[in-house]
Amino acid sequence: MEKNKVVEEINANKKRKRKQVFPFGNYRNYYGYRIDEGLDEDPRLKVLKKEWFQGKRCLDIGCNSGLITIQIAKKFQCRSILGIDIDSSRIEDAHWHLRKFVKMGQAEKKSAKASKLDVTEKADDSENGVIASSIKEEVNSREYAPPDERDLSDIVSFRQENFVHSRHMPEKYYDTITCLSVSKWIHLNWGDDGLINSFANIWKLLRPGGTFVLEPQPWKSYEKNRRVSETTAINYSNIMFHPDQFQEILLDKIGFRTVEDISSGCLSGSKTGFDRPIFAFHK
Repeated sequence: MEKNKVVEEINANKKRKRKQVFPFGNYRNYYGYRIDEGLDEDPRLKVLKKEWFQGKRCLDIGCNSGLITIQIAKKFQCRSILGIDIDSSRIEDAHWHLRKFVKMGQAEKKSAKASKLDVTEKADDSENGVIASSIKEEVNSREYAPPDERDLSDIVSFRQENFVHSRHMPEKYYDTITCLSVSKWIHLNWGDDGLINSFANIWKLLRPGGTFVLEPQPWKSYEKNRRVSETTAINYSNIMFHPDQFQEILLDKIGFRTVEDISSGCLSGSKTGFDRPIFAFHK
C-alpha cells in the first residue's frame, strides 16, 4: 500500500509538472521539426542566391542552433557571418555544431591532400612524361577544397544577443542580413513597435545595395503560439500589422527599394507548415 501511494504521488507530480515552453521560438532541435529526415541541407538554401553571400559580411538574426548559419557559410563562402540568438543555450548548441563542422572539414582536407599527394607521386614515378603531365593537370584541376581555404571557425561566429534591445554600432555594416522564421517571435514579444524598430535597424545595418532575406510566419501561426506567455497574449490582442502587410511596411515606411519572392514553391523537403514564402528586400 505504501509503495502504491508513493507511485501515485510521483505520477501526480509528473502531471502537474508544466510543459516546457519557448516564448521566443527558441526550440531545441528546431531543425528536426521542420526538415525531412535524410536531407543533407536545409531546403531554404536552394532559393538563396550565391551573390548575396559570397565574399560578403553577413548577419543571421535568430540563428537558433546555428545549422543554417553554418550551411550558408559553407555553401556560399561568406567573408564572414555572425549568428545571433536571444537564448544562450541555443548559442552553446551553435558553437557545438560549428566545432563539429570544423573537424569534419579538416578531416576532408587532410584526406584530399593525401589523395592528391599519392596521385602526384605516381605521376612522378611514371616513365612517360606526357602521361605524368596529364595526371598532374587532372589532379590540380579537381576541386579538393573550396577556393576559400579558411576553416569555418574563421568565417562563422555566434553571439547571444537580443536584437530588439541591442545598441547597434553605426560603423558596423553588413552586405546581407537574414531573418528566417523569427519575425513572429519579435512581433509577439515586443508588438508592432518592436517589429518595426527591428526592421528599421536592419535597414540601417545594411550597406547600400544590401539584401535583407525575410521568412515571415503566417498570421495563423501567431494564433497557435499567442498563449506561450502573458506578454505574447497581451501583444497578440494589440497587433495591428499582419504579416501580409510586411512588404508594404518595408518598402514604403522603412525604405527598401525592391522586393522579390524567392521561394515560389521550391521548398520541397520542408515539413508541412514550414513551406513558407521567403522574400529578398534590396536596399
